[in-house]
Amino acid sequence: MSISISSNFDAGNIEVIDIKDSNNIQLKIEKDTKSDFLQWFYFRMQGGKDKACKLNIINAGEAAYPEGWENYQVRASYDRETWFQIPTDYKAGILSMEFTPDYDSVYIAYFAPFSYEQHLNLVNSAQQSPLCKLESIGETIQGRPIDFLKIGDGDNTKKKLWVIARQHPGESMAEWFMLGLISRILDQEDSSSVSLLKKANLYLIPNMNIDGSILGNLRVNANGINLNREWANPNIENSPEVYYAKQKMREIGMDFNLDVHGDEGLPYVFISGIEGIPSFDKKLSSLTDSFMHNWKSINHDLQDEHGYPKNEAGTANLMICSKNIGEEFKCLSQTLEMPFKQNDNIPDPIFGWSSERSIKLGESLVNALHSIVDDL
Repeated sequence: MSISISSNFDAGNIEVIDIKDSNNIQLKIEKDTKSDFLQWFYFRMQGGKDKACKLNIINAGEAAYPEGWENYQVRASYDRETWFQIPTDYKAGILSMEFTPDYDSVYIAYFAPFSYEQHLNLVNSAQQSPLCKLESIGETIQGRPIDFLKIGDGDNTKKKLWVIARQHPGESMAEWFMLGLISRILDQEDSSSVSLLKKANLYLIPNMNIDGSILGNLRVNANGINLNREWANPNIENSPEVYYAKQKMREIGMDFNLDVHGDEGLPYVFISGIEGIPSFDKKLSSLTDSFMHNWKSINHDLQDEHGYPKNEAGTANLMICSKNIGEEFKCLSQTLEMPFKQNDNIPDPIFGWSSERSIKLGESLVNALHSIVDDL
């Protein structure tokens, strides 16, 4: 059986250049839609059982974040449920992976994918809880609904807590995080969830960039727009996903926002804050410190030694979601980043940072929110 490679499926991305020699398969990552960004890849290889295979992504050096390949390990799966690391090397702009598949069909990806089918399962399962209402707040560029979950009793006097994820579609760990959060907050046998919902309602957008996710993009929507640079002035033509989300935020109000992402380069879980927004004051400073301190004591994957530099006062980029929202609503608004690599503080040699760890981190947000909800 000769080797074949395909990516014509949800979130698939690869271009086959040369496949004649299993020890020198040459591939390229395709650019994001209407964009020069590239980094996400996801494909299926067939016919490689018991063959020593070496696959080379020859344009890896052109990636949006080439530093993301240093000490990175590609993920593979035979069943699209368990994703394990395979030996990977990056030299001279080429990302190479070597392994001998145990089965004739194997899937290879930048990170464990979270498909549109999984997304639909997530939101449709959530709506069956008496605590949750599912609605579409608008449509994407390609006409897909932007799914929005309202969790709680809707009492307007309670705190309004927002969590949105996957503005950058290739950061699939963000929706795994949402799976963990949603599953736990809807568990009526979980005392922390029950107690939090006595004080707050949650408003969740599990996937902000449905089109980009399906198209196999790393960073942009179907119009080639980076949604996380659209929050100062979103429009229906280019960034309806942000336009409708912000419209709904203004309609409901907000006391807290978390924007969930993945970072290509840094092998840590960390938070990027709003220190540089004009409205950053003693209250927001205290909330920022409390939130970080409490969450990292609840889930030890989170840390604050490594991350992005803090903005100086008044220098925050208000086009970015967390900073724009923090300024407009004068609330605690943070960006969460998870790694594509390992969490170097607590490494896992088999799975690396994984969908399972992302889920657990999402679950732990319930306790972190509970610890600060009275102070918001």
